[in-house]
Amino acid sequence: MSFQESPRPSDDEEEAFYMQCRAAYLAVFRSSLANIASKQQLCRVLQQAGRNPSYATLNKYWTPRTSKLNFDDFCEILKCEKKTEEKELMRAFKKMDVNGDGYISHSELVKALTTQGDKMSLEEMNTIFSLADINQDGKLDYAEFCRLLVSTVDQCQVAALERLEADAKLKRQNFGSQSYTQVASTQPHPPDASDATLKKESRSSSRPSSARSRRSSLSNSITMTSNSSKGSKIPEPSGFQEWHQSYIRGCFFLEDDGSISSLQYQLHVPHTTSIYLKIQPLSLSHRPDKCSSWMTVDTALFIMSAGDTKEDTTVVHFTESKDKEMYFWKGELKAGTYYLLPFSSGCRLRKRSKKSLPEKSAELVYKTDTGELDLTKDLRFVLSDIFEIVDLDGNGLLSLEEYNFFELRTSGEKCDKDAWAVCKENFDMRKNQLTEQGFMELNLMEATEKDGDPADLWVTLEAMGYNRMLELAEACPFQIDVHCEGTQLSIQPLSMEAGPKLLNQALQKSITAAAGAKALRGQDNVFIYTYRGEHRISSLIANKTNLKVTIHVNNEQSRNCITSRGMSVFAVEVPARTKMVCQHVLPINEKQDWTYNCVETILTCT
Repeated sequence: MSFQESPRPSDDEEEAFYMQCRAAYLAVFRSSLANIASKQQLCRVLQQAGRNPSYATLNKYWTPRTSKLNFDDFCEILKCEKKTEEKELMRAFKKMDVNGDGYISHSELVKALTTQGDKMSLEEMNTIFSLADINQDGKLDYAEFCRLLVSTVDQCQVAALERLEADAKLKRQNFGSQSYTQVASTQPHPPDASDATLKKESRSSSRPSSARSRRSSLSNSITMTSNSSKGSKIPEPSGFQEWHQSYIRGCFFLEDDGSISSLQYQLHVPHTTSIYLKIQPLSLSHRPDKCSSWMTVDTALFIMSAGDTKEDTTVVHFTESKDKEMYFWKGELKAGTYYLLPFSSGCRLRKRSKKSLPEKSAELVYKTDTGELDLTKDLRFVLSDIFEIVDLDGNGLLSLEEYNFFELRTSGEKCDKDAWAVCKENFDMRKNQLTEQGFMELNLMEATEKDGDPADLWVTLEAMGYNRMLELAEACPFQIDVHCEGTQLSIQPLSMEAGPKLLNQALQKSITAAAGAKALRGQDNVFIYTYRGEHRISSLIANKTNLKVTIHVNNEQSRNCITSRGMSVFAVEVPARTKMVCQHVLPINEKQDWTYNCVETILTCT
């Protein structure tokens, strides 16, 4: 096995599953690269796939913080939400059939549908009953209704598949992932006189056999030894203990769409000087008994010089070397201002399956012997960790700027100076900064105002990356340390609208600068760049044609590898005259050798 160490469906089963997914998706959207933009659209596309989602099901996948879902998300949902079977429907209706005669009266149906589960209005219920009253006698023959419902669902799926088969253009569309979500923006190429218009691919299968695709494919195999992952510590320079040190904290957050976000920073170097810079996951101190899963997340830091405009910025260096969980760079920086852009590949920071978590949530609040509400011990530990994450300068206090980092993350709103003054009157502060005790008091007040309802507390915890077992599962706190010789540096958090674009630009340049371009066989203007670092392999697709291309990517022959895509086989649509990061790959077990074996094949040019 390659990317997953668990049994996987056969190729035929997987192909059939994704064909059904595509058929349902393309019955609602024009392309598999379109995003689901609302809960209503999610409901429609699930219904096209033969599911009958309840309000609770929809709310599970479309939370208040969800802005969009992509095709991969939809496929994962379908893996979890199975089709409603006729036997299950019959079992539910039999519970409503009081006298067991095979029929449900109007009054029985009203009582069931307006008082239980996803409650319907009387108007909605009457509409359903008028459509479902097979015998037109005020009674529902629910056995006939169940057969009709299942038959209708099957007919919808067959119609969607037939439409997919009949439309060759739809059938050629990719079944896999969207463009790499963490760096979704693209960088157009300048005009090139050598660009040529490619012929459209006439093959219909989205998973071509090697014999059929060999003319337009590229195979790349790289074996990495376990020694590559051990790292080699750069010797500290003479007099290093006398160097000035600055540090700042931050956190990678896994968003609902699978992308990874974090703060970015500005570094000011007053004089040309030697620099020793490192980034690593932050080991939180309050829960030594808890497993710190985020400590295995890979980190990196891109250093970009700040030009007069954002377009003038250029990549200077990035932390390519590694020592245990720390990534670092040593060199010289000239006087000036630089952007520090934290990066994580996403290989080890990914959405977890909801099915893997217990249904019961941890307790957050309780009543004391005196009847007052208080925060549980476990929640206090977690809030202490959150305080440590948000305390960017590590001085044990939260400034207004640091607190607003927390507020923007959890509520989307900022605390102004007037509101901060109110906080000062009600919660423990020191030097106009919030103490950890004051932070606890603030969260306790929110729980008290809701009479112990933990809903708002859960919104806060989940926004900070915690799951219902109070595990930090979808975030990775980190710390950046900067040592410099002979001068004091200034480093501060920076909020930039162009942040993702700058990171994408830096990532692309780091790959193309270190890797040679290889053209796909038979295609002179579609290139693959494969960056081989000390500890990570990354690939980039450059499409210099005037047509959009769909690239099929197959990693099934890789060994001991984990990919940022989360799938061993996927496809990527690359717009005309555009470069796009394809994937990042890391070893599953760093103590063992690992082999990256990837075959990229053009499916279509449109």
